[in-house]
Amino acid sequence: FGGSLGEVVAEKVCKVQELALRQGAPCLALHDSGGARIQEGVESMSGYVDVCFRNVQSSGVVPQLALIMGPCAGGSVYSAALSDFVIMVRPSGRMFVTGPEVVKAVLGEEVTLEELGGAEVHGRGSGAAHFVVDDEPAAMALARRLLSFLPANNLGDAPRTAPQDPVGSGGLLDLVPAEANQSFDMRDVLAAIVDAGDLLEVHELWAPNMVTTLARLGGRAVGIVANQSLHLAGTLDVDASIKAARFVRFCDAFNLPIVTFVDTPGYFPGKAQEFGGIIRNGAKLAFAYCEATVPKLTVVVRKAYGGAYGSMGARNTGVDLTWAWPTAELAVMGAEGAIQILYRRELEAAPERREELLAAYRERFASPYAAAEGGFVDDVIDPRDTRRLLISGLETLEGKRVERPARKHGSVPL
Repeated sequence: FGGSLGEVVAEKVCKVQELALRQGAPCLALHDSGGARIQEGVESMSGYVDVCFRNVQSSGVVPQLALIMGPCAGGSVYSAALSDFVIMVRPSGRMFVTGPEVVKAVLGEEVTLEELGGAEVHGRGSGAAHFVVDDEPAAMALARRLLSFLPANNLGDAPRTAPQDPVGSGGLLDLVPAEANQSFDMRDVLAAIVDAGDLLEVHELWAPNMVTTLARLGGRAVGIVANQSLHLAGTLDVDASIKAARFVRFCDAFNLPIVTFVDTPGYFPGKAQEFGGIIRNGAKLAFAYCEATVPKLTVVVRKAYGGAYGSMGARNTGVDLTWAWPTAELAVMGAEGAIQILYRRELEAAPERREELLAAYRERFASPYAAAEGGFVDDVIDPRDTRRLLISGLETLEGKRVERPARKHGSVPL
């Protein structure tokens, strides 16, 4: 039947989902289906609703993985989207709500299966796929590797491994340029800090100005959120905010400590971002950090400016430990823009004072030592001590408990 879903098939799927939920075991779905079985009418559509209902009941209780091996159309895409992670196989994996024939009939548009719902479309464009791989064995291997970072359910902890030395930690000081306007690959910094340099990056292709990755520190699995200056200078835009917020909430649900590396000049400006909802989507990231109760540790590597400072794991969002590198700048805005506002008349009268005023602003308002003096960071550290301090912090916070007001749930921004 082309893998189509009918009433009895839905009952079988729901039985497995319920078993996984009762036993506290991860649930994997391998999708290769023509969609709802047309011959069964509303019964098949009702079956998809039953499956999705159990996806929601399992959300935040057991990890759910969806492997898109072939077509995943119509109602089945919502079950996949309700999973924690979606792994798509190229070129066979495809996801779409309505197929090319329907698009042509309704809109008169000619579109191929690949253009409409291929792995590149959802891995790089829509963000519906967290991972994209080249074949089915690679998808299976990735699923196993992903589960190795996760607990079996929300009441347990992720498996621990023997600590391993990072990769290239001796050259950590050389990875970050002295000039704040020069870009660098944040993944190189992370690889020099985490166990064996091993990063399992989530949503690698989508919103690349934000890095969200699973890793280990001293054998403990953690979730890492970091700005990537190689793309859009590490600014926060709509997609990056959604990406990071969703990852933070997942880590919080499954007891994974959240480690944040900050290097952002702020939110990406412009009409497109405002119309796209940067306010409400940026608020999702701040909401996620404030809501999370797992251990939270933040390292300010370079820039932490404006509202983006608050959204990227600032101390006031309930972060437990915060450190800054000597290269860090914590301020309302960058020095260049700030002195144009603060010292406009002085600059008009004496342009030669520009460098003097820049240095004075950085020392008084943007210095990490000023932030440490005010208690907004716990210490200004040698970057080479970052790994040691993070591991020590995780050990200290291992038994963390947080009391929250009684409620059903918070109201996440749209």
